[in-house]
Amino acid sequence: GTIPLNPRPFCFFTNKVYFTLNTPPISSCIYSLSIYLQLSLSLCNSIHATIKMGICFSRKSVKKKPSKRISNGQSTVAPSSNRWARIRSSKKEKFEDSIIHEQALAAAILFRQHQQLQNCGGGSVPFDRSNSLRYPNANSKKQQVLPRSSSSRARSLTDPLLQPHQLVNQDVKLDDLETNHFVLVHGGGFGAWCWYKTIALLEEGGFRVTAIDLTGAGIHSFDTNSITSLSQYVKPLTDFLEKLADGEKVILVGHDFGGACISYAMELFPFKISKAVFIAAAMLTSGQSTLDMFSEKEDSNDLMRQAQIFVYANGNNQPPTAIDLDKSLLKDLLFNQSPAKDVALASVSMRPIPFSPVLEKLSLSDTNYGSVRRFYIETPEDNAIPITLQESMINRSPPEQVLRLKGADHSPFFSKPQTLHKLLVEISKIPST
Repeated sequence: GTIPLNPRPFCFFTNKVYFTLNTPPISSCIYSLSIYLQLSLSLCNSIHATIKMGICFSRKSVKKKPSKRISNGQSTVAPSSNRWARIRSSKKEKFEDSIIHEQALAAAILFRQHQQLQNCGGGSVPFDRSNSLRYPNANSKKQQVLPRSSSSRARSLTDPLLQPHQLVNQDVKLDDLETNHFVLVHGGGFGAWCWYKTIALLEEGGFRVTAIDLTGAGIHSFDTNSITSLSQYVKPLTDFLEKLADGEKVILVGHDFGGACISYAMELFPFKISKAVFIAAAMLTSGQSTLDMFSEKEDSNDLMRQAQIFVYANGNNQPPTAIDLDKSLLKDLLFNQSPAKDVALASVSMRPIPFSPVLEKLSLSDTNYGSVRRFYIETPEDNAIPITLQESMINRSPPEQVLRLKGADHSPFFSKPQTLHKLLVEISKIPST
């Protein structure tokens, strides 16, 4: 049937683009309104309200309020003609609003009718374009795609102003990597909990992540005083690697004393480890222990020595069984650049470090340990393993590549989580030689 419409053409002004709708043909009205409103009959009132808020503007003059300043002792009063002008303007606005409301209602009816035609089996009814704007149809040859503006360019790892969740290079194809599985090994006193930011960032990028709690660490229920060897301490890690399927590889990441732990695992399972990443970690040579490495620090004011509290569970006349750290010195020693909330988390989560594994000297061979690609991430603001000690280990046993985390303390997973994540992703992308 026919639908009565106001015979006059009307105009919508949306986002600085005019849409002129004449009553015939009806499809022009349908198209213009469907693009902007996607409305049905129930939306006509909201259209009116939106128009009144300023999306659809009627022509009106800008009115200036009469000045109330006092000049020469007398206030300036607006002439009475201005009052009648305001009344006429108000009537005009109401009239224009009623016209706009009527037009919006008519367009809504047309749009509803179009939906009903489609629902009744009328098929897809294409909307006619306005004569002022034409789009190519689906069968026409596509126009050349214009380059995106710099504001919407693809994110890259070299972008210095990326947000945390944007740091992963969008061009990384996980299927093309040798492995996308990271295994994170904590340092002495820490637990798998310390990697919570790194885990979240890596998993958000599509990587698989396994964070290991070594024996007596984190939520692993074992008395650290009863750990008598490095193999016992590292057993959760070696058990995990042993259960990997044939041909499956992982990227081992070790922090602090975790460096000695992944070195031990590299000697046992070299064919299951794609790369090994040492983060402010003990990267030892064969015949060296972690205690030997720390003994190279001869500064009498060494903060590490001040923070150490030896635990003698077997009696004071026996060797220490564990090393605890003074909670009052934790921030200065391990978290001098880290957020307060992470320092608080660590202060209630850290556990003593078993002493026997720290004393144990590693036996590393070129055939096994030496066959795994190694990468070292330096932490310049480190008070636990100073940068000079890190460089000493690097010079003694050079890795494939050294990366530096500027501004990072001994715990970069807290102080520089986004940059650490970026470096781990970069390392995962390095192709096999």
